[in-house]
Amino acid sequence: QVQLVESGGGLVQAGGSLKLTCVASRSLFSSNLMGWYRQAPGKQRELVAAITSGSTNYADSVKGRFTISRDNAKNTVYLQMNSLKPEDTAVYYCLVNSGRLYWGQGTQVTVSS
Repeated sequence: QVQLVESGGGLVQAGGSLKLTCVASRSLFSSNLMGWYRQAPGKQRELVAAITSGSTNYADSVKGRFTISRDNAKNTVYLQMNSLKPEDTAVYYCLVNSGRLYWGQGTQVTVSS
């Protein structure tokens, strides 16, 4: 069992930055995928970014603006979000795949125009 706790969401103006943090309750292998999804009102949950064994993957809509990273010693994954746009407004969820999928509770990100 893995519990995930996200933090770092909030309200920011367009063009601003936020950094999301997700801490897992136990140690994970570097090969375990960690990632961030988001869900905007009325839309399906979508992949934002994922990282495993140093390899990263990004949604086209965030490439060049968002950076995912992890600290295995702290069981933590981060999402640095720069040049935020109103369309980035969503609830952001942390995900871990360690043989089964675990989700965090979500953190709200609101970008005002």
